[in-house]
Amino acid sequence: MAGVATMPVAASSTRFLLLSLLLLSSPAVAVVRARVTALIVFGDSTVDAGNNNAVPTAVRSNFPPYGRDFPGGRATGRFCNGRVATDFYSEAFGLRPFVPAYLDPAYGMRDFAVGVCFASAGSGLDAATAGVFSVIPLSKQVDYFREYKARLADLLGAAEAREVVADAVFAISIGTNDFIENYFALTTARFLEFTVGDYTDFLVGLARSFLVELYGLGARKIGFTGLGAMGCLPIERGRRVMLCIEEYNAASRSFNAKLRAMVDELTGSLPGAQFRVAEVYDFFTGILQNPSSYGFVKVARGCCGTGLYEMGYTCSEWDALTCADANRYVFWDAVHPTERANKIIAEYLMNTTFSHFL
Repeated sequence: MAGVATMPVAASSTRFLLLSLLLLSSPAVAVVRARVTALIVFGDSTVDAGNNNAVPTAVRSNFPPYGRDFPGGRATGRFCNGRVATDFYSEAFGLRPFVPAYLDPAYGMRDFAVGVCFASAGSGLDAATAGVFSVIPLSKQVDYFREYKARLADLLGAAEAREVVADAVFAISIGTNDFIENYFALTTARFLEFTVGDYTDFLVGLARSFLVELYGLGARKIGFTGLGAMGCLPIERGRRVMLCIEEYNAASRSFNAKLRAMVDELTGSLPGAQFRVAEVYDFFTGILQNPSSYGFVKVARGCCGTGLYEMGYTCSEWDALTCADANRYVFWDAVHPTERANKIIAEYLMNTTFSHFL
């Protein structure tokens, strides 16, 4: 594979044997001789698998009706009725059918060796964003990854641990909160310090530093998901007579364009780097504009409660109003997609972006 040093056959076989044994240690998991060794996740509530359960914050979802369609009907802390996109990536790579949260005490390094999530709902590229609701900032997520690497070396040995990280796919989904929870919400001083364009440049600079840091820690295959049409989230539509907020969508498009240019530049300058932007904006907008083509009926409201403002604890408080069939809805709550929407988006991004890492 271009940009990746060739390993001796014996070392390669040993690594795949170790990973296969780790997969076999968990029942009901289809074992595949994966060319991707693990899926390692950073980000916000779009991919948080339950890390916020261990954080003293109001941004949680480890209670009903969340998780009602997850295996076992468990509210794991995912902001969804079931699985999130990264769970579907993991399954598609032949790993586990879901990616466990690093701070979930129910899992250990034998689980994390083939997939781990460091994401925290409410977090952002900007440390000030994480401070709004006292969640895990991106810098701390990286600290957890450093700890993870040390623990992985203890489990597999230093050489094998390095190979696992080098052949792992890193999935990043972050940035929306920097705009809708921070800049446009006026919850910090960022709106006074920056114009929208300057703040976008600031965020892309932070994203660049983050990617360089991950590269220095051994990451080579990184998929960074761009922003969707955040002005069309139900929580934003509810504030504008059910219309999308074009100013917010324009910020998404600008961020995506600058992110793409930065990632292309960085990939060309770092030996062996396979960095890609997972372009989701146009595809997701297409779902919102033509939902029936994808089997959806509701796009402007979430399934939970009234579907216009509920998220987290408010979803639980208004559970009596939650829809019976989430599959008809694009959004589960006022911000996050349903499991079915996540699966459709994940399949699209696997085909267009993440499959290139195989």
